[in-house]
Amino acid sequence: MTEPVASATRAGDSRWPALVVLCVGMLMIILDGTIVNVALPAIQNDLDFSQSGLAWVVNAYLIAFAGLLLLAGRLGDLIGRKRVFMTGLGVFTAASLLCGMSGSQEMLILARFVQGVGGAMASAVILGMIVTMFPQPREQARAIGVYSFVASAGASIGLLAGGVLTQAISWHWIFFVNVPLGIVTAVLAARLLKAERGIGLRAGADIAGAFLVTSALMLGVYTIVAAADHGWASTHTLGFGAVAAALLAGFVVRQANARNPLLPLRVFRSRNVVGANLIQILMVAGMFGMFFLGALYLQRVLGYDAVRTGLAFLPVSLGIGLLSLGFSTQLNARFGERAVLVPGLVLSAAGLALVTRAPVDGSYVTDVLPAMLLLGVGAGLSFPALTTLAMSAATPADSGLVSGLVNTTLQAGGALGLAILATLSASRTDHLTGAGESTAAALTGGYHLAFGVGAIFVAVAVLIAASVLRPEAGATYEPAPADEPLATDITYFEGATAAE
Repeated sequence: MTEPVASATRAGDSRWPALVVLCVGMLMIILDGTIVNVALPAIQNDLDFSQSGLAWVVNAYLIAFAGLLLLAGRLGDLIGRKRVFMTGLGVFTAASLLCGMSGSQEMLILARFVQGVGGAMASAVILGMIVTMFPQPREQARAIGVYSFVASAGASIGLLAGGVLTQAISWHWIFFVNVPLGIVTAVLAARLLKAERGIGLRAGADIAGAFLVTSALMLGVYTIVAAADHGWASTHTLGFGAVAAALLAGFVVRQANARNPLLPLRVFRSRNVVGANLIQILMVAGMFGMFFLGALYLQRVLGYDAVRTGLAFLPVSLGIGLLSLGFSTQLNARFGERAVLVPGLVLSAAGLALVTRAPVDGSYVTDVLPAMLLLGVGAGLSFPALTTLAMSAATPADSGLVSGLVNTTLQAGGALGLAILATLSASRTDHLTGAGESTAAALTGGYHLAFGVGAIFVAVAVLIAASVLRPEAGATYEPAPADEPLATDITYFEGATAAE
């Protein structure tokens, strides 16, 4: 038995408390993505935001977060994933304090951007740490199931938490709550996670590649989120989109020719990795739009308050939790990830299609709850299988990078889906209002169109899953080239060092 394996064995049960700490850190970041949505009206009234200016409370965070994920993941491989995680956690916590203290529009938007930087650094390396900590397929499947539950259920929990905090205290506390949670998480992480050496900056310090991909992602996300204001066919959208595409193309050329690329293109030799990331973009695009626009339907059409809106999404969280934490793991082990993913995607598409029939005077039990249940079960089956497939080409040397890639496609799917569906919904609502429909009917018609397009996104994901993914159970790891250093000497826990 090699020394790293012996260390991991002696570490024993320390891995599971460490997994909980990592997932709490991830939960903070995921919650922040949706907890703000419910508080936006209160923030707008308090700081006197215009409607277009208010969007930048979300966009400033999203641009920094999505733009830096890939770079942050690779930095974790190079200088140590614990170091990047701890730094990101500190930046995120400090920025959350500044967000809560904000008394002006400028301060809040700037603090949200910094918060996005910290969120990217912390979250980009978490999956990489998990797959390295749990190399055995069965344990890894369980660990990814826990991660998937936190990552997917956190969105709906955020809606409830945001409503409770905003109504009970004030919108400032949706940010203040991160401060004690971040401090406790940092203390526990420092105790449970052993510092890593990483593979060294010389193994992949591609400065030019880092500049190209970060610029491309930030500009691309900005183009997407700004398209709602400028229009998809506007000079602004087309111009910035072309620049983002050119930067991304330059990055691909750079990676193909660089001696130590930031993103080794061999990662994309795996059909499962490429297919899983494409599926994730489409699935998240449809479901994220449902969370955002579904909350608006409940509030603006059915008259729900913030707390009741959050409670309405709890069936999604419960469905994801019951399946992700056990049942879906067993199904993946027995039938393979693709065999579980396809039915999960079908159920998710059915849930989105079902909510397109929710009327103006809809009842939650008959018109909303069935769709929520289908989405919860579908996501609970899909996310663990999808995450395992997306990480299936990760080696110890680049698991942080692949983790960052998975999170990048997750955020890109959310940004793209929200921009497209929100724009379509608004256009349809304006058309119906001009045709003489009531406000409630026009809004409902716009939401119906968005939910239908979201269902189409997920249906396309079903086709990709059925035609691109290989029907293999468990992760298949593609070895790194012989000349690429591996981080095989990394140990993660204080207990391992003590045992030595």
